[in-house]
Amino acid sequence: MHRGLTGEYKVTTVTGERVQAFIPHHLPPKPPLEMTPQRQQLLERAILALGRLDSVTLLLPDPDLFLYSYIRREAVLSSQIEGTQSSLAQLLLFELEEAPGVPLDDVVEVSNYVAALNHGLQRLREGFPLSNRLLREMHNILLSSGRGSEKQPGEFRRSQNWIGGTRPGNAHFVPPPPEHIQDCMADLERFLHDEHNPYPALVKAALAHVQFETIHPFLDGNGRIGRLLIAFILHHDRLLSQPLLYLSLYFKTHRSEYYRLLDQVRTEGDWEAWLDFFLEGVEQTATNAVETAKRLLVLFQQDEKKIQTAGRSASTVLRVFRAMCQRPLVNLNQVCERTGLSFPAAAKAMDALQRIGLAREVTGRRRNRVFAYHDYLGILNEGTEVVSEGAGHAG
Repeated sequence: MHRGLTGEYKVTTVTGERVQAFIPHHLPPKPPLEMTPQRQQLLERAILALGRLDSVTLLLPDPDLFLYSYIRREAVLSSQIEGTQSSLAQLLLFELEEAPGVPLDDVVEVSNYVAALNHGLQRLREGFPLSNRLLREMHNILLSSGRGSEKQPGEFRRSQNWIGGTRPGNAHFVPPPPEHIQDCMADLERFLHDEHNPYPALVKAALAHVQFETIHPFLDGNGRIGRLLIAFILHHDRLLSQPLLYLSLYFKTHRSEYYRLLDQVRTEGDWEAWLDFFLEGVEQTATNAVETAKRLLVLFQQDEKKIQTAGRSASTVLRVFRAMCQRPLVNLNQVCERTGLSFPAAAKAMDALQRIGLAREVTGRRRNRVFAYHDYLGILNEGTEVVSEGAGHAG
């Protein structure tokens, strides 16, 4: 439906240039969304896919194991959208404090994303509401160090930003002036908790994401916090018991369409086209996540069988192998901590895993060696290959 402009323009002056900043109308959209039979079917398919994703954790011997890896994969993808060139292996090496030659700023950025996400999760589990305060806390961690750390971490912006272009005058889009941010974000928070909201959690997440990106309340990190907001709404509203739905790969793959549809909501009021795109992404992403979990389960089972042939030392090798299922990149000290084995026993078992072809040493050093469960990393890496591309939109 084409409702026309979904906000109002206000002329403001930025660095001496007069620009038109956009202030969005309150949610939900007016008139209400057209939920045609086809759109209702899209919604039902997406909800069904989320249900399968939620139940996949029952298949896994350790759901936290999947969450640990999946969060890090998401951190890499979400940061790549903003132009960061870090890989999953570099992040895991950085977390091991074994990262020679890794582009530090990039990895710090991704590591901060993991910390922000984990902080938000912990707060929700403690009963803290999904709120602007929580978003600011996460933002504070996201920009606590590295690039962007000078851009008011944890605070809504007090100056004008813009998206695309080299200056405000030729920007692709100019979000609301800073004096409107508090009111816009308070309205968004009220929408998230409105008991009379006629839309299910999944539609609410779709609407809230666009509204957040339109407000662009921070000087930096908006894209990453805005994508996290989707997962957190679904988790907070109990559509997912674990926040396992991350749309960064879908948005990265369909980047130009994503930005086109955001613009179309603002200028034409076409929320329905955005919702269709969003629901397709949810179904696709949830289905892919289920397939990933199943593939990992099959991989672990097949590789355990290979270890059974290792003879008398099989039980020790299995203990080390299971430690690598928890962390696909480890050093021997970590293996000892997780298994209770002595250093010589852990080293011997790791040698066995290398002979079988399940582990690979990745540093080339004789001391302080790091070992990768390369087939596991290979599955997680799909879609995270670093592609050099300009950021184009403020993150």
